Amino acid sequence: MSNYASDYAASLFTLTDKRIIITGGAGALAGTMSEALVKAGAKVCLWGRGTHHPVDEAVRDLAERTGHPEACFGVTVDTGNEAEVQRAIAETEQAMGVPNILINAAGGNKGKSPFIELDTALFTEVLENNLLGGLVIPTKHIAAYWIHKKVAGSIINMTSMSSYIPLSGVWAYDAAKSAVLNLTIATANEFAPYGIRVNAIAPGFFVGNQNRLLLYKDESMTELTDRGKSIISRTPFGRFGQNEELIGTTIFLCSDKASGFITGVSIPVDGGFLVDNV
Repeated sequence: MSNYASDYAASLFTLTDKRIIITGGAGALAGTMSEALVKAGAKVCLWGRGTHHPVDEAVRDLAERTGHPEACFGVTVDTGNEAEVQRAIAETEQAMGVPNILINAAGGNKGKSPFIELDTALFTEVLENNLLGGLVIPTKHIAAYWIHKKVAGSIINMTSMSSYIPLSGVWAYDAAKSAVLNLTIATANEFAPYGIRVNAIAPGFFVGNQNRLLLYKDESMTELTDRGKSIISRTPFGRFGQNEELIGTTIFLCSDKASGFITGVSIPVDGGFLVDNV
Protein backbone atom coordinates (compact mmCIF):
# COMPACT_ATOMS: atom_id res chain seq x y z
CA MET A 1 0.00 0.00 0.00
CA SER A 2 1.31 3.43 -0.93
CA ASN A 3 1.92 6.01 1.78
CA TYR A 4 -0.94 8.26 0.71
CA ALA A 5 -3.35 5.31 0.79
CA SER A 6 -2.24 4.19 4.25
CA ASP A 7 -2.40 7.78 5.50
CA TYR A 8 -5.94 8.11 4.17
CA ALA A 9 -7.06 4.89 5.85
CA ALA A 10 -5.43 5.95 9.10
CA SER A 11 -7.21 9.32 8.97
CA LEU A 12 -10.58 7.54 8.82
CA PHE A 13 -9.97 5.30 11.80
CA THR A 14 -7.59 7.08 14.15
CA LEU A 15 -9.15 7.68 17.57
CA THR A 16 -6.67 10.16 19.01
CA ASP A 17 -9.45 12.55 20.03
CA LYS A 18 -11.55 9.87 21.78
CA ARG A 19 -11.93 9.31 25.51
CA ILE A 20 -13.87 6.09 25.94
CA ILE A 21 -15.71 4.51 28.86
CA ILE A 22 -16.17 0.73 28.66
CA THR A 23 -18.53 -0.80 31.23
CA GLY A 24 -17.90 -4.41 32.17
CA GLY A 25 -14.34 -3.42 31.44
CA ALA A 26 -12.72 -6.39 33.16
CA GLY A 27 -14.48 -8.89 30.87
CA ALA A 28 -12.82 -10.78 28.03
CA LEU A 29 -14.58 -9.07 25.12
CA ALA A 30 -14.21 -5.65 26.70
CA GLY A 31 -10.52 -6.38 27.26
CA THR A 32 -9.98 -7.13 23.59
CA MET A 33 -11.91 -4.03 22.54
CA SER A 34 -10.10 -1.75 24.99
CA GLU A 35 -6.68 -2.93 23.82
CA ALA A 36 -7.57 -2.15 20.21
CA LEU A 37 -8.99 1.25 21.11
CA VAL A 38 -5.87 2.29 22.99
CA LYS A 39 -3.69 1.12 20.11
CA ALA A 40 -5.87 3.21 17.78
CA GLY A 41 -5.02 6.29 19.83
CA ALA A 42 -7.90 6.56 22.31
CA LYS A 43 -7.81 7.01 26.05
CA VAL A 44 -9.87 4.30 27.74
CA CYS A 45 -11.46 4.12 31.19
CA LEU A 46 -12.57 0.67 32.30
CA TRP A 47 -15.66 0.61 34.52
CA GLY A 48 -16.41 -2.50 36.53
CA ARG A 49 -17.75 -3.71 39.85
CA GLY A 50 -14.52 -5.46 40.69
CA THR A 51 -16.38 -8.41 42.22
CA HIS A 52 -14.52 -11.16 40.39
CA HIS A 53 -11.93 -9.17 38.41
CA PRO A 54 -10.51 -6.09 40.17
CA VAL A 55 -10.56 -3.03 37.94
CA ASP A 56 -7.06 -1.96 39.00
CA GLU A 57 -5.67 -5.29 37.78
CA ALA A 58 -7.52 -4.95 34.49
CA VAL A 59 -6.04 -1.47 34.00
CA ARG A 60 -2.50 -2.70 34.74
CA ASP A 61 -2.97 -5.57 32.31
CA LEU A 62 -4.27 -3.20 29.63
CA ALA A 63 -1.31 -0.87 30.14
CA GLU A 64 1.12 -3.79 29.77
CA ARG A 65 -0.56 -5.13 26.64
CA THR A 66 -0.68 -1.77 24.90
CA GLY A 67 2.51 -0.16 26.21
CA HIS A 68 0.52 3.03 26.87
CA PRO A 69 -0.17 3.36 30.60
CA GLU A 70 -0.87 7.07 30.09
CA ALA A 71 -4.00 6.11 28.12
CA CYS A 72 -5.41 3.50 30.54
CA PHE A 73 -7.69 4.34 33.45
CA GLY A 74 -10.24 2.59 35.64
CA VAL A 75 -13.13 3.27 37.99
CA THR A 76 -14.77 0.72 40.29
CA VAL A 77 -18.52 1.23 39.94
CA ASP A 78 -21.81 -0.67 40.00
CA THR A 79 -23.51 0.54 36.81
CA GLY A 80 -26.86 -0.52 38.24
CA ASN A 81 -26.58 2.20 40.90
CA GLU A 82 -27.44 5.72 39.72
CA ALA A 83 -25.45 7.58 42.38
CA GLU A 84 -22.37 5.46 41.67
CA VAL A 85 -22.63 6.12 37.94
CA GLN A 86 -22.81 9.87 38.53
CA ARG A 87 -19.72 9.63 40.75
CA ALA A 88 -17.93 7.50 38.14
CA ILE A 89 -18.54 10.06 35.40
CA ALA A 90 -16.98 12.78 37.56
CA GLU A 91 -13.99 10.56 38.42
CA THR A 92 -13.53 9.65 34.77
CA GLU A 93 -13.55 13.29 33.69
CA GLN A 94 -10.99 14.13 36.35
CA ALA A 95 -8.74 11.25 35.27
CA MET A 96 -8.73 11.58 31.48
CA GLY A 97 -10.88 14.56 30.49
CA VAL A 98 -14.46 14.70 29.25
CA PRO A 99 -15.43 11.23 27.92
CA ASN A 100 -17.06 11.29 24.49
CA ILE A 101 -17.81 7.60 23.88
CA LEU A 102 -19.64 5.09 26.09
CA ILE A 103 -19.46 1.37 25.31
CA ASN A 104 -22.05 -0.52 27.33
CA ALA A 105 -20.42 -3.95 27.63
CA ALA A 106 -21.59 -4.99 31.10
CA GLY A 107 -23.88 -8.01 31.35
CA GLY A 108 -23.98 -11.77 30.98
CA ASN A 109 -26.24 -14.72 31.63
CA LYS A 110 -26.81 -17.04 34.56
CA GLY A 111 -28.77 -20.26 34.39
CA LYS A 112 -30.92 -22.09 31.84
CA SER A 113 -34.27 -23.75 32.43
CA PRO A 114 -37.70 -24.51 31.00
CA PHE A 115 -39.93 -21.44 31.29
CA ILE A 116 -42.26 -23.01 33.87
CA GLU A 117 -39.25 -23.72 36.10
CA LEU A 118 -37.56 -20.32 35.86
CA ASP A 119 -36.25 -18.75 39.04
CA THR A 120 -37.92 -15.34 39.16
CA ALA A 121 -35.29 -13.89 41.51
CA LEU A 122 -32.53 -14.96 39.11
CA PHE A 123 -34.61 -13.68 36.19
CA THR A 124 -34.77 -10.25 37.83
CA GLU A 125 -31.02 -10.27 38.55
CA VAL A 126 -30.08 -11.11 34.95
CA LEU A 127 -32.57 -8.59 33.56
CA GLU A 128 -31.23 -5.82 35.80
CA ASN A 129 -27.59 -6.63 35.01
CA ASN A 130 -28.09 -6.61 31.25
CA LEU A 131 -30.73 -3.92 30.84
CA LEU A 132 -30.55 -1.48 33.75
CA GLY A 133 -26.83 -1.77 34.54
CA GLY A 134 -25.98 -2.80 31.00
CA LEU A 135 -27.68 0.11 29.25
CA VAL A 136 -30.38 2.19 30.94
CA ILE A 137 -28.57 3.76 33.89
CA PRO A 138 -25.18 4.49 32.26
CA THR A 139 -26.91 5.80 29.13
CA LYS A 140 -29.31 8.00 31.09
CA HIS A 141 -26.53 9.73 33.01
CA ILE A 142 -23.89 10.00 30.28
CA ALA A 143 -26.47 11.39 27.83
CA ALA A 144 -27.64 13.99 30.37
CA TYR A 145 -24.00 14.89 31.03
CA TRP A 146 -23.27 15.27 27.30
CA ILE A 147 -26.41 17.31 26.63
CA HIS A 148 -25.49 19.65 29.48
CA LYS A 149 -21.92 20.02 28.18
CA LYS A 150 -22.96 20.10 24.50
CA VAL A 151 -20.83 17.05 23.68
CA ALA A 152 -21.69 15.19 20.46
CA GLY A 153 -20.92 11.81 21.94
CA SER A 154 -21.41 8.24 20.78
CA ILE A 155 -22.87 5.23 22.57
CA ILE A 156 -22.22 1.64 21.54
CA ASN A 157 -24.38 -1.05 23.13
CA MET A 158 -23.85 -4.80 23.08
CA THR A 159 -26.81 -6.57 21.55
CA SER A 160 -26.84 -10.32 20.93
CA MET A 161 -28.16 -13.04 18.70
CA SER A 162 -31.01 -13.24 21.22
CA SER A 163 -31.89 -9.63 20.41
CA TYR A 164 -33.19 -11.05 17.11
CA ILE A 165 -33.93 -14.72 17.79
CA PRO A 166 -34.76 -16.08 21.27
CA LEU A 167 -32.27 -18.66 22.51
CA SER A 168 -33.79 -21.59 24.32
CA GLY A 169 -33.90 -21.60 28.10
CA VAL A 170 -32.26 -18.21 28.77
CA TRP A 171 -35.44 -16.25 29.33
CA ALA A 172 -34.12 -13.23 31.20
CA TYR A 173 -31.17 -12.84 28.83
CA ASP A 174 -33.55 -13.03 25.85
CA ALA A 175 -35.84 -10.40 27.39
CA ALA A 176 -32.95 -8.08 28.27
CA LYS A 177 -31.13 -8.29 24.96
CA SER A 178 -34.28 -7.82 22.87
CA ALA A 179 -34.90 -4.70 24.97
CA VAL A 180 -31.31 -3.51 24.41
CA LEU A 181 -31.94 -3.57 20.65
CA ASN A 182 -35.25 -1.76 21.06
CA LEU A 183 -33.74 0.95 23.27
CA THR A 184 -30.74 1.36 20.98
CA ILE A 185 -33.14 2.38 18.23
CA ALA A 186 -35.32 4.51 20.51
CA THR A 187 -32.47 6.43 22.15
CA ALA A 188 -30.79 6.98 18.78
CA ASN A 189 -33.92 8.83 17.71
CA GLU A 190 -34.21 10.83 20.93
CA PHE A 191 -30.56 11.87 21.15
CA ALA A 192 -29.98 12.66 17.46
CA PRO A 193 -30.94 16.35 17.81
CA TYR A 194 -28.05 16.70 20.27
CA GLY A 195 -25.55 15.12 17.86
CA ILE A 196 -25.33 11.95 19.97
CA ARG A 197 -25.13 8.69 18.04
CA VAL A 198 -26.36 5.35 19.47
CA ASN A 199 -25.45 2.08 17.78
CA ALA A 200 -24.81 -1.52 18.77
CA ILE A 201 -22.65 -4.54 18.06
CA ALA A 202 -24.31 -7.95 18.08
CA PRO A 203 -21.65 -10.62 18.69
CA GLY A 204 -22.48 -14.09 17.49
CA PHE A 205 -21.11 -17.01 19.47
CA PHE A 206 -17.72 -16.30 21.00
CA VAL A 207 -16.25 -18.67 23.57
CA GLY A 208 -15.81 -17.03 26.97
CA ASN A 209 -15.72 -17.92 30.64
CA GLN A 210 -19.49 -17.73 30.99
CA ASN A 211 -20.45 -20.00 28.11
CA ARG A 212 -17.44 -22.30 27.71
CA LEU A 213 -19.10 -25.26 29.42
CA LEU A 214 -22.34 -24.69 27.52
CA LEU A 215 -20.46 -25.07 24.24
CA TYR A 216 -17.81 -27.66 25.18
CA LYS A 217 -18.07 -30.79 27.33
CA ASP A 218 -15.07 -29.91 29.48
CA GLU A 219 -12.25 -27.41 29.94
CA SER A 220 -10.09 -29.15 27.34
CA MET A 221 -12.46 -27.74 24.70
CA THR A 222 -11.96 -30.72 22.44
CA GLU A 223 -15.58 -31.94 22.16
CA LEU A 224 -18.67 -29.84 21.61
CA THR A 225 -21.85 -30.20 23.64
CA ASP A 226 -25.13 -30.74 21.79
CA ARG A 227 -25.78 -27.00 22.10
CA GLY A 228 -22.35 -26.22 20.70
CA LYS A 229 -22.93 -28.58 17.77
CA SER A 230 -26.31 -26.99 17.09
CA ILE A 231 -24.79 -23.49 17.01
CA ILE A 232 -21.99 -24.52 14.66
CA SER A 233 -24.47 -26.27 12.37
CA ARG A 234 -26.42 -22.99 12.09
CA THR A 235 -23.37 -20.78 11.57
CA PRO A 236 -22.48 -20.64 7.85
CA PHE A 237 -18.81 -19.97 8.66
CA GLY A 238 -18.82 -23.23 10.65
CA ARG A 239 -16.96 -21.97 13.72
CA PHE A 240 -17.17 -19.73 16.78
CA GLY A 241 -15.93 -16.16 16.61
CA GLN A 242 -12.54 -14.95 17.78
CA ASN A 243 -12.57 -11.96 20.14
CA GLU A 244 -10.30 -10.02 17.78
CA GLU A 245 -13.02 -10.16 15.12
CA LEU A 246 -14.98 -7.52 17.04
CA ILE A 247 -12.18 -4.96 16.74
CA GLY A 248 -12.92 -3.59 13.27
CA THR A 249 -16.60 -2.96 13.97
CA THR A 250 -15.77 -1.33 17.30
CA ILE A 251 -13.25 1.09 15.79
CA PHE A 252 -15.59 1.81 12.86
CA LEU A 253 -18.45 2.82 15.18
CA CYS A 254 -16.13 4.89 17.39
CA SER A 255 -14.81 6.89 14.44
CA ASP A 256 -16.90 9.92 13.52
CA LYS A 257 -15.15 10.12 10.15
CA ALA A 258 -16.00 6.52 9.31
CA SER A 259 -19.52 6.29 10.76
CA GLY A 260 -20.61 9.82 11.65
CA PHE A 261 -23.95 9.56 9.78
CA ILE A 262 -24.83 6.16 11.25
CA THR A 263 -27.15 5.87 14.24
CA GLY A 264 -29.76 3.41 15.48
CA VAL A 265 -28.20 0.30 13.93
CA SER A 266 -27.02 -3.00 15.39
CA ILE A 267 -24.23 -4.70 13.43
CA PRO A 268 -24.09 -8.50 13.71
CA VAL A 269 -20.61 -10.02 13.91
CA ASP A 270 -21.83 -13.57 13.80
CA GLY A 271 -20.33 -15.65 11.00
CA GLY A 272 -23.71 -15.60 9.27
CA PHE A 273 -25.76 -17.05 12.15
CA LEU A 274 -28.67 -14.69 11.54
CA VAL A 275 -28.83 -15.39 7.82
CA ASP A 276 -28.75 -19.18 8.09
CA ASN A 277 -31.63 -20.75 6.19
CA VAL A 278 -32.83 -24.09 4.93
